[in-house]
Amino acid sequence: MAKELLKRSEVKEEFTWNLADMYPTQEAWEADVKESQALAAELAKEEGRLTSSAEELYQALEKMSLLDQKFDLIFNYAARLSDEDTKNAQHQAMYQKLQAIAADISSRLAFWEPELLAADEALLESYYAQKPELELYRKQMQEIQRQKPHCLSAEMEKLMAMTSETRRNPSQTYSIFNNSDLQFPSVTDENGEQIRITHGRFIGFLESSDRRLRKEAFEKLYHTYQQFENSIASMYSGHIKSLIFNARARRYASTLEAAVDNNNVSPKVYENLVETVNANLDKMHRYVALRKKFLGLEELHMYDIYTPMLPDFAKKISYEEAKATVLKALAPLGEDYLKVVKEGFENRWIDVYENEGKRSGAYSAGAYGTHPYVLLNYNESLDSMFTLAHEMGHAMHSYLSNSTQPFIYSQYRIFVAEVASTCNEILLMEYLLKNTTDKKERAYLLNHYLDSFKGTVYRQTMFAEFEMVTNRMAEAGESLTADVLDKVYHDLNCKYYGPDMVSDSEIATEWARIPHFYYNFYVYQYATGFSSAVAIARNILRNGAPAVEAYKRFLSSGCSQPPVELLKIAGVNLESAQPIQDALDVFGEIVEEMEGLAE
Repeated sequence: MAKELLKRSEVKEEFTWNLADMYPTQEAWEADVKESQALAAELAKEEGRLTSSAEELYQALEKMSLLDQKFDLIFNYAARLSDEDTKNAQHQAMYQKLQAIAADISSRLAFWEPELLAADEALLESYYAQKPELELYRKQMQEIQRQKPHCLSAEMEKLMAMTSETRRNPSQTYSIFNNSDLQFPSVTDENGEQIRITHGRFIGFLESSDRRLRKEAFEKLYHTYQQFENSIASMYSGHIKSLIFNARARRYASTLEAAVDNNNVSPKVYENLVETVNANLDKMHRYVALRKKFLGLEELHMYDIYTPMLPDFAKKISYEEAKATVLKALAPLGEDYLKVVKEGFENRWIDVYENEGKRSGAYSAGAYGTHPYVLLNYNESLDSMFTLAHEMGHAMHSYLSNSTQPFIYSQYRIFVAEVASTCNEILLMEYLLKNTTDKKERAYLLNHYLDSFKGTVYRQTMFAEFEMVTNRMAEAGESLTADVLDKVYHDLNCKYYGPDMVSDSEIATEWARIPHFYYNFYVYQYATGFSSAVAIARNILRNGAPAVEAYKRFLSSGCSQPPVELLKIAGVNLESAQPIQDALDVFGEIVEEMEGLAE
């Protein structure tokens, strides 16, 4: 690969995605933009009469579905153009234009959900009988109606809307403070140069093989947070108070119940995760002891948790080799699954290499009625191959849901979003482990697997427990001062990492740097998704065709059922502790094998 980044126009076509599959010309895109605005104008006339008759409701729902589908397509086209080259002024203008149009449409159709919520259930039942075509929308209407016990009068809803900006203020203030105002000192790197600590560089410093650098970066970052932790505690306390206000106003028993109900998930799922991980902390403690042994340290500190336990297995993997390996790894999913993955590889679903102005990272995205698109910045590493498998998992989830479900039930919820992608990664990992004969490579792969578990299941569950504990304290009327938050967090850190870890005093302030604590009980979904994927992948490898068919039914179900019910199709019941336990048993098996390698 060239040392200098290519301009977008210089990239070989075969390594770029084909956006003409969405729109052959910009004129075709412009025509759909105008049609969407016209549809929105028509729908705006429905205000006050949306549920006046069965026919009126049906026609309005049909038009709204068409508008959502069309806008999804035009938005995806502009977003993909924007991301392939952020320096292209024309494409940025297209994307910004759509954002303004979206805001306008949202404002004009703000009446939509309140009117549907206000509809009498008996009236809706009579409409289904009068107009059988309305049955298509029954589940969608039921999901809206499900929220009815937590909806208020029109006057109170207006008041809640008026307070929403004020209630968002603590999290917005934290974001501005953390990303803009907070300045960290410099550290002396491995080459003796002074480099300022930033959020982006911090983990890189902790991954360094230079322990002096790791310690210096760790202490300087947290000492900076400690200077402001009283103010940050006030922001976090204010955020939780806003959650309590919302939960009580909407008649929820707790902030946790209010948060998970948005995805139609029971608080029991959250509590099961925390309880089960707590019951398996011995495995995490063994991992910590293993890390201490591999690193050859008398004392393991929190600044030693990211540096590799093993030397990097620096093996270059070409894109062609990665595709071939991923196809072999996904073979247990069947020829029909592989056929679609091959189609994506061969027919330019994927934008492969980095170019000037291209968005960083990786993702899968797309619109109903077209194939998914995958953005990569492939760099010939093992991580890049795992990223390819991961994003094709997302793409296949979207492809199968879009191919099977009507538009209104095609988009899966965030609660299950990481299951398909992580399942692909685990199948790839299991394939690589099964087929390697190199002991160093096997140890490196096992370490990669362990670190995924540690970061996604144990660490995210620790975060989830911190949120749960601090919310319950605030709901009980306790003050969340910096000292209180430090103690809660330090105690959790000691509990999760165990006796072989020195829980440095600085780590007590880590809560102050985690933006996810302002996401309202979000992080537990990383852990449940990873655990579900481990259970599904193991089931597929052990039981073959029946497990594969069940998994494909899950992938094809979109949002046609509540997410916990959808996972049951694939054999995962998150209302019980078993899937979490099964995943943690796998972690224990890997720790045991690594312990054997350390002897």
